[in-house]
Amino acid sequence: MATASGDRVASQADVKAILREGVERTDAALQRLLPPPAQVPASIHAAMRHSVFAGGKRLRPVLAMQAARMISSAHGSPGLPEGVDDLGAAIEMLHTYSLIHDDLPALDNDDLRRGKPTCHVAFGEAIAILAGDALQTLAYQTLAGLKCPPERAVKIVGLIAEATGTREGMIGGQVLDLEGEHSKPTAESVAAIHRAKTGALIRVSIVSGGVYAGAELDDARRLTEFGSKAGLAFQIVDDVLDMTQDSQHLGKTAGKDMATDKATWPAVFGIEQSQRDAARLIGEAFTALEPYAADAEGLKAVARYLVERTN
Repeated sequence: MATASGDRVASQADVKAILREGVERTDAALQRLLPPPAQVPASIHAAMRHSVFAGGKRLRPVLAMQAARMISSAHGSPGLPEGVDDLGAAIEMLHTYSLIHDDLPALDNDDLRRGKPTCHVAFGEAIAILAGDALQTLAYQTLAGLKCPPERAVKIVGLIAEATGTREGMIGGQVLDLEGEHSKPTAESVAAIHRAKTGALIRVSIVSGGVYAGAELDDARRLTEFGSKAGLAFQIVDDVLDMTQDSQHLGKTAGKDMATDKATWPAVFGIEQSQRDAARLIGEAFTALEPYAADAEGLKAVARYLVERTN
């Protein structure tokens, strides 16, 4: 995968350490926040955990944490703010709920996710629908109890609700994706779908992490620009991987986008141009973080990983 050049970012070893730390922190918070699998009604709690702990990379929580670390450091308090792990866990719950519903027969009808049977395959459609609903509910319960000043928590709840909603948010993007099947995609339609369906949650993960750490208006503007470009680059790469990797490598069914005539970036621009576009977007995203200098290295490293990954 082509990448932007000329930017100083953390080494590959540092990226692995950042990702490992993010996974460990997020998983520990999720273990604490999710009901135990034996708690009545056990079936739904087992289903929630089946999907949440299916081996995700936790990229959205990691982005939230790195944004929080950057803003906190830039404002004179190096390190992760206390309690930001719960923000990451709530974001991961929302992401997992969207995957559970996205895999349902009425939507993408997939039976493999992260290399394991999808929730409806393992537990049936009814429990899968309710497991997704329950994860969304628990996410907002978690957000309501964040350990940050109340005005920041209220702002975060509003931002995340908007990013997962119907107006240029995740659900709206899913609708556009469904309605766009079996029709010729255009540059405008595929950009609108990607920015909403996938990009909005990535963007708000970054912005909400910054808000948690005390981002001011200029900080939020820069994080929004960075997150918008990084989120679109992420989905472009996802589209390319769907066409170039097999199911075992991806951990999900490969080739589904082409088989269902999905509106994808390569379908409009081709694979090579898509790779160049992803690299360009990451380079432009880095520009938004220039005022933070070395404090932005962790966040930039994770963003570069988004376009260099192979699954």
